[in-house]
Amino acid sequence: MYFVTIHDESLQVMETFRVYLQLGFEHIADFKGYDHILFIVALCAVYPLKAWKKVALLATAFTLGHSLTLALAVLDIVRIPAATVEFLIPITILLTAFYNAVSPENYEQSGLWTRRAGAHYALAGTFGLIHGMGFSNFLRAMLLPGEENELGLQLLAFNLGVEVGQLLIVMIALIVSFVAVQVCKVQQRSWTLFISGAAAGLSLVMVLERIPF
Repeated sequence: MYFVTIHDESLQVMETFRVYLQLGFEHIADFKGYDHILFIVALCAVYPLKAWKKVALLATAFTLGHSLTLALAVLDIVRIPAATVEFLIPITILLTAFYNAVSPENYEQSGLWTRRAGAHYALAGTFGLIHGMGFSNFLRAMLLPGEENELGLQLLAFNLGVEVGQLLIVMIALIVSFVAVQVCKVQQRSWTLFISGAAAGLSLVMVLERIPF
């Protein structure tokens, strides 16, 4: 009987982990709420496929930011109105696109850590804090009564799901960039400006739609 109980508890833990892993993946990969996808694409726009190490650092910085505020918000340590967060998310996209446009650095040839690259990582981490609040609003709505004792497991699984989805988006963005630059012979700078301009236009529409008053 004891072993049956342990087995049942293990199955329950595995099922909880699977459910919240899937929720995290589906939330960031959902094209209906494409603001997170647009931010990641804009963030990667300045990098070619060969600069994947820099993109990995960029993704890590974003992860650290959103993981922190996701945990703080779900634990109710920090709470910002959902309307304010939804307004700030497209602001982060707009600012990222603007940074891409005014930054003259050649990210393909410069070192892994330069002053401008470091600023880009800091930008990703800071804006990750805001996106984490957006993730938390979704996760908080998905939590069921009586599951408070499983919150740590749910946070871990949800974060991992978000990361899997994020890495998939990054990979697709870099492959599309590779095709545009290496196959179609588009200049990297022109590609960066094209993607950043498109991201800026879409984010500006979202900003105007989400003004919280």
